[in-house]
Amino acid sequence: FLLSSMGSWLSSRRSGGEGDADVQTATLGAGCYWGTEKFLRRHKFETGKVVDVRVGFAGGTTESPTYEDVCTGTTGHVEVARVTFTCDYGELLRFFFTFHDPTTRDRQGNDRGTQYASVIFVENDVQQRVAEETVRDLRAKLPTTFQGTDVVTEVRDATTFYPAHEAHQRYLEKNPGGYCNHRAYLSTFPTS
Repeated sequence: FLLSSMGSWLSSRRSGGEGDADVQTATLGAGCYWGTEKFLRRHKFETGKVVDVRVGFAGGTTESPTYEDVCTGTTGHVEVARVTFTCDYGELLRFFFTFHDPTTRDRQGNDRGTQYASVIFVENDVQQRVAEETVRDLRAKLPTTFQGTDVVTEVRDATTFYPAHEAHQRYLEKNPGGYCNHRAYLSTFPTS
């Protein structure tokens, strides 16, 4: 009974169920999803405010795409991390902008293609407003640590999230020497 009750409680928390309006989800594209997941999991460890991270694909037209499908650049999908979190949405987005370059269109490091876009998929009007404000704030205070001179991150309506196959979940934990082009561009989101 205890395990069953605990499982129900966890399911309720992860889905933002009754009694817990603070649990939200966000879908974020920041280049290769392995590095995006790595940094978001690090944020989970450091703050305790990220409940879960799953990698996959969003934004395209192909149903249930595979990694190989998305790599062709013909599906319209972006590699993304789907984040379940309890912090302020703006806080999560400010962190998102510290570990990837939002000034390079469809590119992060050596990875090039539409699947590597910097994109925020919003799930409601509040997320839309906060995402647009955060992009505007970054644009107004853009530091020189990025390659470009303007923020090209797109804010789009959320679409179906297709999880990547299990071998790609927690990939850099399973393969510590695996390729990752993400790095800490900023120690914190710029405030002035």
